[in-house]
Amino acid sequence: MLAYWGAKRAPPKNMANRNDKWHDNLPGAFYVDKECILCSLCSELAPNNFKESADSDHDIVYKQPETPEEVKACRDAMEQCPVEAIGEDGAEG
Repeated sequence: MLAYWGAKRAPPKNMANRNDKWHDNLPGAFYVDKECILCSLCSELAPNNFKESADSDHDIVYKQPETPEEVKACRDAMEQCPVEAIGEDGAEG
């Protein structure tokens, strides 16, 4: 695998998996899955929507975005997540 990708490109990362999201995310479009490494970058980029879990071992969505600015901040957090643990397809129904 390494020989195929070489030094020019890294293999693609996995996308966040809504079937593997943490149970303590607030239901809705955005979520954090179990790939989270608690780097807290999302909490820094979108503090109105992400925070550390009560277990202190992962981040969660504690408030779904309500404004265009919050949606943008959540998407920025999703794009910058180093392990791609944030998803935007978690809405129920």
